[in-house]
Amino acid sequence: MCEGNPGEGKPDIAMKHNTQLLSADELTYHVRACAQNSRESQKIIYSSFYGYAMAVCDRYANKQEDAVEILNDGFLKIFKEIHRYEPAYADVASSFKGWLRKIMVYTAIDHFRKNHKHHLVSSMETVVYEVPGVNDTALDKISYDEIIRSVQELSPGYRTVFNLFVVEGLSHEEIANHLGISTGTSKSNLSKARRQLQKILFKHHQIQVARNAV
Repeated sequence: MCEGNPGEGKPDIAMKHNTQLLSADELTYHVRACAQNSRESQKIIYSSFYGYAMAVCDRYANKQEDAVEILNDGFLKIFKEIHRYEPAYADVASSFKGWLRKIMVYTAIDHFRKNHKHHLVSSMETVVYEVPGVNDTALDKISYDEIIRSVQELSPGYRTVFNLFVVEGLSHEEIANHLGISTGTSKSNLSKARRQLQKILFKHHQIQVARNAV
């Protein structure tokens, strides 16, 4: 079992993302080397998948510091458990990315339960958002990137449930189990998340229209 990760303690967050993708053979080699606690291979895996992992963590974090904490904790778990990893299918890179993504998501869930769970079971149940009328055609023209950015503006509990259901494809029963809430609370918060997101997107659209009119 690996006892750590690149450098002393947690990974060096300043390490730049390596945009050159590893080949299937290289990835297989470094995964196996990580299982033997190779620091060099851990650094290569970390730098190669840093950008992908951070994109996952960002969706669940309130701020950059939280995303960094989730990412570092996630990589600690990855290097601790990598000796158990087996490719789920023939595409080596996609298989590893799927495994890494799952660990990052579960780490984000742990982070949420530790820091924000009370939002799900108390105040969030009573919040009611007034959603302005919005033109569906206008929303259809909003880019995927803008939607992702808008999701970041959702309150922590809403964002977590929305990401788990819409992005990760978990069922309400699975979400309830992971977050320690009822399926009814999961469904309620997803509905409220969608209404809040619609409100945010509508506001952004109105601002953009106003800017274009100047």
